[in-house]
Amino acid sequence: MPVLDKIKKPIEKEMAEFEAYFGRTMRSDIPLLNIILNYILRRKGKQMRPLLVFLTAKLNGIISEPTFVAATFIELLHTASIVHDDVVDDAGERRGALSINALWNSKIAVLVGDYMLSKGMLISVEKNRYDMLEIVSEAVKSMSEGELLQLQKSRKLNITEKDYFRIILSKTAALIAACTACGARSVTDNSDTIQLMKEFGENIGVAFQIKDDLLDYEGTGLTGKAPGNDIKEKKITLPLIYALEQSSNSKKRNILNILRNKKKSKSEIAEVISFVSEYGGMAYAEIKMNQYRDKALAILDSYPDSNTRNSLKEFVFYTTARKK
Repeated sequence: MPVLDKIKKPIEKEMAEFEAYFGRTMRSDIPLLNIILNYILRRKGKQMRPLLVFLTAKLNGIISEPTFVAATFIELLHTASIVHDDVVDDAGERRGALSINALWNSKIAVLVGDYMLSKGMLISVEKNRYDMLEIVSEAVKSMSEGELLQLQKSRKLNITEKDYFRIILSKTAALIAACTACGARSVTDNSDTIQLMKEFGENIGVAFQIKDDLLDYEGTGLTGKAPGNDIKEKKITLPLIYALEQSSNSKKRNILNILRNKKKSKSEIAEVISFVSEYGGMAYAEIKMNQYRDKALAILDSYPDSNTRNSLKEFVFYTTARKK
């Protein structure tokens, strides 16, 4: 049985119901928009974020309609951010399928992303879930700031470890934290519980992003993007940051010169990957990733034993052990 199917067991029924619930929100009277929304639905990924919403909700209470609203809002936000990211990165593919901007154009892709964001906001307003609207709006603000900071730092190639963690806390971790906070908020109004679940999500989010950045140097080709893609896009992530800090000035200059090149050869990309491994960047990033994984697990240990808690533990381990 695939790992995610095993993790899904305690909320299998709710996830099946969510698929139909979410599908109903992805409908429009505009023919072009309906075609694009159907295309997005057919390409749905692992649905890790709704899964996390439902598991967090069940850990803290009884799942009901507010949990479905939370999962729908989060999935709309996540999907919108992917569509917008592909425009920002000028990406032609997303996990082996053509992106919205490649199939149609960037203008349409931006409008579709905007539509999904506004749809999520409307759902929360219609259901009087202003509390969730606040949580998700904070996440959108944070993600936008993180993206702009990353773009600014990438131009000058001067990202420090402190910058890196600020960026991923603002981006990936903010979205995962919104999942866990909204999941908890859908079943309880206890502010301490909601804050604890937000911290749980932040730790998972940081570990998840570090793993993504490690996968880019591991060359498996299973991530939906080519190995070394971050290097091509001049994205300096934790493995490279650490390796640069450990190297001589001349070696550092050489690697940064490769990164500055608009077009990098396969041998140059291979040189950077080899450099990162040689100077301990991979090992260091893995240590940091496991520290955040363990923080998330420690929060779960404050809860009594249950199938839901065990599934969340499996989710945390899956985050850092996955191959794509």
